[in-house]
Amino acid sequence: MVAVLGVVLVVVALWFEARKIELVVLKETAKQRLIIFTRYPQPGQVKTRLIPALGAEGATNLHRQMTEHTLSQVRTLRSTLPLSIQVYFSGGDQQDMQAWLGDDLVYQPQADGDLGSRMMQALSQAFQDHMDCAVIIGTDCPSLSADFIAKAFILGLSHDLVLGPAIDGGYYLIGLRHFLPELFSGISWSTAEVLQQTVTIAHKLNLSVAYLPPLADIDRPEDLLIWEKIRNQSEA
Repeated sequence: MVAVLGVVLVVVALWFEARKIELVVLKETAKQRLIIFTRYPQPGQVKTRLIPALGAEGATNLHRQMTEHTLSQVRTLRSTLPLSIQVYFSGGDQQDMQAWLGDDLVYQPQADGDLGSRMMQALSQAFQDHMDCAVIIGTDCPSLSADFIAKAFILGLSHDLVLGPAIDGGYYLIGLRHFLPELFSGISWSTAEVLQQTVTIAHKLNLSVAYLPPLADIDRPEDLLIWEKIRNQSEA
């Protein structure tokens, strides 16, 4: 038993040492941007699929809490990894966003068009700004931790595409080291086909693809237990 415990401790120590080395490489060699897509919390405009279960105000409060939770993870990451962070928002204006989430972030209005068009615009700007890697996340996946986001940037050093698969068939994170608009065209957004369609395009382009662990978005009433568990853990 003592021998097994010793092996476990060595493995854990090696994992942490490897992660420290990877973060040092990122700090010293890469310019990276984290892009966060969200909405200003207005009743009836956010988490609409949960309004029947929570009401418009309840759904708005959930969206507000999950966005703030995501930003807390982002700020934790920023304390260890230099990042350009931009929040792309819809609804409200820059003053509303600053009053809600703070003035230590850069806010950009989302472009017009479908989700693919809006992500393309944000990524295009990142690479015009000479970023080596750009990652987009939303605020619907509270299991997405600072460590997972850091891992996405680490994987982005050696892969063309990084994906965080969502259990519902979409993705909660996408990272690129080159601007690849093809990945955002011909996608059936907001369906269970999003991830597979994206991977199919990636294979046609001969891209190297890395994956994060599958995680759940909070979109349906049955997902609410996941959020309650995470919130209870963060408050403990």
